[in-house]
Amino acid sequence: MTAPVSHDAPLPDVIAPNLDVLFCGINPGLLSAVKGQHFARPGNRFWPALHLSGFTPRLLKPAEQAELLDYRLGITNLVARATAKADELSPEELRAGGARLIELAANYRPKVVAVVGITAYRTAFDRRKAKIGPQPERIADARLWVLPNPSGLNAHFQLADLAAVFGELRSEVAQTP
Repeated sequence: MTAPVSHDAPLPDVIAPNLDVLFCGINPGLLSAVKGQHFARPGNRFWPALHLSGFTPRLLKPAEQAELLDYRLGITNLVARATAKADELSPEELRAGGARLIELAANYRPKVVAVVGITAYRTAFDRRKAKIGPQPERIADARLWVLPNPSGLNAHFQLADLAAVFGELRSEVAQTP
């Protein structure tokens, strides 16, 4: 179990070699940082979308994040610094996070890296016209996907929409040896 951390300490990655998918959030929210749990805010739809898309057989709670490794899934963040909102991050922080994500992918070799948040992805990797879904480039040897931000503040995607996009990613992963 991950120990709680202060909002100044980095949120530990949930990661192992050769995962099917390494999900990459933007940065921890304040509650996530305090609890030491990714996507910990009750209104965040990451965990429900993960379950409804078939990645997990049941709805996991943020406190059960270590169980993701049993399903060959992991979580990291582009930026370690916790904020109330992602728009508090600078472009420089996001670009540095993109470089770190490339290193993680090279070292841990997941099949897919899925960045959760289109605006952060566009800034971190200087891909201003990127769209949700699979991307033409790779990160290290991993295929690259961009998923919508599951924050409850993202009104553009309802839970069913999020689950559908997560499900497209799951289908691709299931078809890949």
